[in-house]
Amino acid sequence: MSTPFDRESMMEMYIFETSQLLEQLESSLLDCERERNYPPASINEIFRIMHTIKGSSAVMMFNEISTLAHSIEDLFYFLRENKPQVADYSTLSDLLLACVDFMKVEIEKIKNRDEADGLASDLKEQISAFLSFLKQEEIPVVGHADNLETKQSASFQDEPGIIPSSAYTYQAILHFEEGCEMENIRAFGVIHKLKELTDHFQHEPENLTEDESADIIRKKGFIVTLQTDRSAPEIQEFFESTLFLHRLEFSQLKADEARPTESLEQSPHTPADKGPGGEKTTPPSQNATQQTIISVNVRKLDLLMDMVGELVISEAMVTQNPDLKGHMLENFQKAARQHRKIIDELQDMVMSIRMVPLAQSFHKMHRIIRDMTKKLNKEAELVIIGEETEVDRNIIEHISDPLMHLIRNSLDHGVEPPDERKTKGKSEIATVTLEARNEGGEVLIFVRDDGRGLNKAKIVEKARKNGLLHKPEEEMSDKEIYSLVFLPGFSTKEGVSEFSGRGVGMDVVTRNIEAIGGTIDVDSKPGEGTTIILKIPLTLAIVNGMNIRVGEATYTVPTTSVKESFRASGKEVIIDPDGNEMLMIRGQCYPILRLHEFYKVRAGITRIEEGIMLMVEGGNKTVCLFADELIGEQQAVVKSLPAYIKSKRKIRGITGCTLLGDGRVSLILDIAGLLN
Repeated sequence: MSTPFDRESMMEMYIFETSQLLEQLESSLLDCERERNYPPASINEIFRIMHTIKGSSAVMMFNEISTLAHSIEDLFYFLRENKPQVADYSTLSDLLLACVDFMKVEIEKIKNRDEADGLASDLKEQISAFLSFLKQEEIPVVGHADNLETKQSASFQDEPGIIPSSAYTYQAILHFEEGCEMENIRAFGVIHKLKELTDHFQHEPENLTEDESADIIRKKGFIVTLQTDRSAPEIQEFFESTLFLHRLEFSQLKADEARPTESLEQSPHTPADKGPGGEKTTPPSQNATQQTIISVNVRKLDLLMDMVGELVISEAMVTQNPDLKGHMLENFQKAARQHRKIIDELQDMVMSIRMVPLAQSFHKMHRIIRDMTKKLNKEAELVIIGEETEVDRNIIEHISDPLMHLIRNSLDHGVEPPDERKTKGKSEIATVTLEARNEGGEVLIFVRDDGRGLNKAKIVEKARKNGLLHKPEEEMSDKEIYSLVFLPGFSTKEGVSEFSGRGVGMDVVTRNIEAIGGTIDVDSKPGEGTTIILKIPLTLAIVNGMNIRVGEATYTVPTTSVKESFRASGKEVIIDPDGNEMLMIRGQCYPILRLHEFYKVRAGITRIEEGIMLMVEGGNKTVCLFADELIGEQQAVVKSLPAYIKSKRKIRGITGCTLLGDGRVSLILDIAGLLN
């Protein structure tokens, strides 16, 4: 009997595989639409995806998803077999993408443990109507041997009671890869796909919906016996194309054997060889290739990363132990350096496992471009550069929404209609570019468009009207003016549309990027376009930090935010009309933030010339932090603040905490949050 854990693992596998297939399907549909053609390879791929989703959803009892996938499968079966002349590819793409959206919503409900209660009846009716239209408009293609073979096969399947005298009997025993899970679902998919070749087959176990069926297949394999007039190599190729197949035992038998016990004729093309005991085995080279990649639960990777973080902390506690001060321990230092080297290599390896390329997040923007250009009557293409750039998987979760808002903003505000672009001497098709590249310990993401650019006068006017100007406009640089578009409630759109006008999109960008310790920069040239630069860390788990002391408290500042550290003279401090302290450095004035006053801690040093200044930058703002002492640089393992502290109050400018080598806690400063 299956346990709740088995059901849970099956559900996780179903959600993962279906989500991956839907992403693959959406990408394939967008490629076909751009080519204005559905080539045979794409039709076969979409058919296979729908077939897999149909079978797995049926086993998991998600009937609406399964029946919708079945309707799409019927449509693409017709396209594959009859090859009709489809003129309206745009309508077909619209319909299929609507189906993808429906399935994504249902999968999201399942992921959140809600009931998948969506109804797909309207979509199924539209698919049925489109299929009927294709059948009416079908122009038969003649003169191809494969069409003749298809018709013969169809007539054979349409009369299940009649077996042609030329039929052969085959037996296939499928052994799936160890740990692939849901063997009964995979067997279910094989059977559904087998119906395309023949209706004359039987399989063991017979009932694939029973809880024990997966265990039986895992131990004995999935046994299929079939009769068909297809050739042995063709049938064997069909079974070998099964996903997660570890080993295949394939035999051609006498037609009158219902349950053969031994192979009477081995197919000359089978990869199986008999082992010492007579059993069939697959060549080691094939198994070795199949076992090079495995799927790992994300929670296990998170736990592994946490353990590496604890190892980093424990190493610091050993090597920086106060009891070691004043002792010259050469052998200890040598061992500590070797220990540090191994930990660094382990840390790098774990980090590389967690790193994922930005390609998937970038390619999702094709759908945004496609939908918006249709609704806005604009033309634009997406150019992707550096999609292989990798970041921590936790970072990916925070940048998808910002990228979507930035792309929508570029198309709605920046890109001009085709006639306006033509008047300006531009190409009627606008270009939106997504580029990513590594720079030190950070990743830079550029979102560019070649549209009309930002209007400084209009931005300042709107900001003044909404009371969002923080200083006289004549004192503001271009970048400071452009950055006003990221303020909450700001929008230059006069009316509210489906895509913009409420002043919330760019605010979401700011919040999400600052939440991961990133920054945003804007540059624009009127009439030429706008560039928005996202600067984000590679990981949120471990950061390089500069430790500073304020009284008895210790704070850690991410080194990516530090511009310089220095001692200041009291003569360099000036007071502005509002009573704020400013520091004059190389002809520029920067505000001073005394951390002991800001966080209300008892200060050991209050005189400027006795303390240390740390110039930090967040976004487009720079400030000088005043602290008692600069302790030094250290890798900080980021840990969230305890829940009881979060529940009592929100501490501004604190992103988490870390443990120092002597066991004390250091608060990690969020520079962007501190400056805002």
